Amino acid sequence: MLEKTTELNLLYDFYGSLLTEKQRALLELYYHEDWSLGEIAEHQGVSRQAVFEALKRAQTTLGDLEEKLGLLRKHLMRQKLAEEIESRLNRHPEARDAVGPLVRRLADLD
Repeated sequence: MLEKTTELNLLYDFYGSLLTEKQRALLELYYHEDWSLGEIAEHQGVSRQAVFEALKRAQTTLGDLEEKLGLLRKHLMRQKLAEEIESRLNRHPEARDAVGPLVRRLADLD
């Protein structure tokens, strides 16, 4: 399975626009900018505990959205299938030349 930070970054990519502006800002500072809870708290003028709780709520929201919509799960399944198709195509150069670009375009749709 994916590392927790990687998974949260992917969930953010898929569902970030559905979060509140405050949730997006907190997640970006913590996961993208690598700020500590203390730094975020000082910047926001709130307690470290408030930042921790807000981050937890945002992570829960991302998890709930994934559970309902499954965009990340489907994305990972498409990637895995595309890799398997490309692997099989490598045994058939004539087919690889014809179909390979289409498989790559399909994998890049997300």
